[in-house]
Amino acid sequence: MRFLSIILIACLPGLTFAQQTDSLKRDSSMQALKVSIRNSRGLNPPKIQSFIAPAVLMSYGLVSLGNNAIRTLDFSTQKELHEDHPNFSTKADNYLQFAPGVAFYALNLAGVKSKHGLVDGTALYVLSEAIMGVSTYSVKHIVGRERPNGGDKFSFPSGHTANAFAAAEFLNQEYRDVSSWIGYAGYAAATATGVLRMYNNAHWLSDVVAGAGFGIASTKLAYLIYPHLKTMVMGKQSMKYSLVPMYQQKAAGLSFNGTF
Repeated sequence: MRFLSIILIACLPGLTFAQQTDSLKRDSSMQALKVSIRNSRGLNPPKIQSFIAPAVLMSYGLVSLGNNAIRTLDFSTQKELHEDHPNFSTKADNYLQFAPGVAFYALNLAGVKSKHGLVDGTALYVLSEAIMGVSTYSVKHIVGRERPNGGDKFSFPSGHTANAFAAAEFLNQEYRDVSSWIGYAGYAAATATGVLRMYNNAHWLSDVVAGAGFGIASTKLAYLIYPHLKTMVMGKQSMKYSLVPMYQQKAAGLSFNGTF
């Protein structure tokens, strides 16, 4: 549990920074949030070299599919965790995996601008999740590794962890120019998700490591191909929209207006 405490503490600086930035940039009159969506040339896709780290993480997991030292580490880690905490059980990982994605929208609506507007940002996030979902689902069914708890044979890679790291990398891409602490907080939440999956006896260590790689790579791939997809769909058009907080008939909401 000490390791979990360290992970959760690591999230605090990023959350503190977000609150401070929120206070500085909040518009007291709740004016309309107006964003000009950049064209595809301004999306700054990642370089190929940035895929090295997630490739290493995925490779680590793939190597564990054999009978080797990495697989032995899976067994020893699982045994140690459940000897120390045999009755550990929580559903926090089911919600924590979405924290970085929620943070993107919360910060935007609070007035802390991301690299891309809400429309491009949402498109990138959805594309990242789609790539992650298809890739992890396919590998799970191809590999057929049994979970530590024997629940099913879809253990490798960890889908929760992949989802969390895809969202964390997305948050990092969008806010690293504002503050690196926001990205750190997202990655801390993703790491905590992976750790909780192991404590819940739902995944092996290598499942979690590989899941992190799949998640990060999915988001980086989305940023790489999205400019081309956008050009195919919209050409060189740009779009402007306004997102206005509203209150009508005792219900709060947002009014969206967009023009090409």
